[in-house]
Amino acid sequence: MIKIVLADDEHLVRGAIAALLSLEDDLEVVAEVGRGDLVAGAVGEHGADVAVLDIEMPGATGLEVAARLKESAPGCGVVILTSFGRPGYLRRALSAGARGFLAKDAPVDQLAGAIRRVHEGGRYIDTDLAAAAMVGGESPLTERETEVLRAAADGATVARIAAALHLSEGTVRNYLSNAIGKVGADNRMAAIRTAQDMGWL
Repeated sequence: MIKIVLADDEHLVRGAIAALLSLEDDLEVVAEVGRGDLVAGAVGEHGADVAVLDIEMPGATGLEVAARLKESAPGCGVVILTSFGRPGYLRRALSAGARGFLAKDAPVDQLAGAIRRVHEGGRYIDTDLAAAAMVGGESPLTERETEVLRAAADGATVARIAAALHLSEGTVRNYLSNAIGKVGADNRMAAIRTAQDMGWL
């Protein structure tokens, strides 16, 4: 029996996935959590073999949780199940230690197959997402440009970004200008949308 911890902040979605997986003879959902920061505890408590994680959750993102589990529970495989099927997310998930990545609208037999393959030590990546990731390329943004653009995405002013990142306002404007140019956008909001769509933020 493969023991699974399921993490998704949408209660109905989480419940539906758990119910569908419970119909499989060799899969058992041993814990369901709605916050990323509760996953590691649940994995440890139940000795889970695989953690199925949403990306966007309160407490910690699925990508952050994957990286933590890589250190604290290396025997637990990670499958990212997400509605954010963006190429940048796939690359970041693999870098964080996830071995499975598929969209929430995938059929349950595909999810069950991904869980089994990851449990066996293999990988399962949605082929459409993998193709998009190869076409999408790496982020053109530097680490600092990404940091500044991410802060701007939260609605922070230049002054607030500068204070939070210990930079001058002029430097923040330069980073924003560079980021806008690199992603081929006309303005800050368009650059943020493009970078989010590609999974670079």
